[in-house]
Amino acid sequence: MIQMLARRPMLPLLALPLLFAPAPLPAQTGGAPYAVDGRGFTRLQDAVDAIGGGEGTIRIASGYHRDCAIQTEGRIAFVAAEPGRAIFDGVVCESKAALVLRGAGAKVDGIVFQNMRVPDGNGAGIRLEKSDLAVANSLFRGSEEGILTADDPAATLTIDRSTFSRLGRCDRGLSCAHSVYTGDYGRVVVTHTRFEKGSGGHYLKTRAAVVDVSDNSFDDTQGKATNYMIDLPAGSTGRIVNNLFVQGADKENHSAFIAVAAEGRDNPSRGLAIAGNRASLSPEASWPSVFVADWSGEPLAIGANELGPRITKFEKR
Repeated sequence: MIQMLARRPMLPLLALPLLFAPAPLPAQTGGAPYAVDGRGFTRLQDAVDAIGGGEGTIRIASGYHRDCAIQTEGRIAFVAAEPGRAIFDGVVCESKAALVLRGAGAKVDGIVFQNMRVPDGNGAGIRLEKSDLAVANSLFRGSEEGILTADDPAATLTIDRSTFSRLGRCDRGLSCAHSVYTGDYGRVVVTHTRFEKGSGGHYLKTRAAVVDVSDNSFDDTQGKATNYMIDLPAGSTGRIVNNLFVQGADKENHSAFIAVAAEGRDNPSRGLAIAGNRASLSPEASWPSVFVADWSGEPLAIGANELGPRITKFEKR
C-alpha cells in the first residue's frame, strides 16, 4: 500500500508517495457498510457487539464512515474491503478515538483515520487500552494523535506498512500529543512505516520495555514545532535499526533525533542496539544536533550509522 524508500541514495524521502486513491462517499444502494460472516450492519458498534466474546472479522466498505466503536471483549479484525478506501472521519467514542480497544486482541488492516479531535487534546484514530494489536496498511492523518495506548506490560503493539502524517500537538496548555504514544506496553514493533509532517510532539514515543523499530522513514522536513523522532522516555531495550531520519527546520526541540530515558529509568536500557540507520539535517536547518541523547547511563550498543554533517553520534545527558 505504501512505497517505502530504497536503501540508497540518502535523501529521496520527499519522493515517497501514498498509493491511496481518494475514497468516494458510500453508494446509496442500501448496502450495509459493515459485514460480519455475511451479515450486514449499519453501525460499527452493532458489528462489534455481534462478535461479542468470540473471534471474528468486520469487513468495512469503502467510503467515509462518521462512526466509531468500543471493543470490550473478544478478538476482532477490522479490515477494509479495499485497502486505503475505508475512511473513519472525525467521530470518536468516549472522547478518545474512532476505535477504543480493550478486548482480548485486535487487528486493523487497510483503514484510514483522520480528523480526530477531543477536548483533552488526545483525539486518536485508535485508543488501545489492553491486549495485543496489529496494525497494517493503514493511514493516520490530520488528527491530534494516531495511536495512543494505556499500559499492558504483557501485550504487544505491532505496526507495519502504515503512514502517520500531520499528527501531534503541544498547545492549549495541555500535555503534548504525538504521532504514536504508547504507555507501559511489553513490546512495540514498528516496521516499514512512514512518519511525516508532524504538527507537534514526538513522532514515536513509547514507554515499552522492549522496542523493535526497523526499516522505517522519519521525514521531518515539513514538520511544525516537532520534537524527537523517537523518544524512549522510560528507557528500553531491543533495537532501532535500518531507519531513515531527516530532521526539519521547524522544531520545538532540535537537540537530538533519538532520546533514551529522558524522563526516568523505569526500564533497563543496557544493550539497546542502534545501528544501520541514516540521519541528516534538512538544508534549511542551521544548527548541530545529536543522533542519540542518553539519560540512562547504561551502555548502549550503538553501531555504525550513517550521519550527515553537524550530527554528533552520541551524547550523555
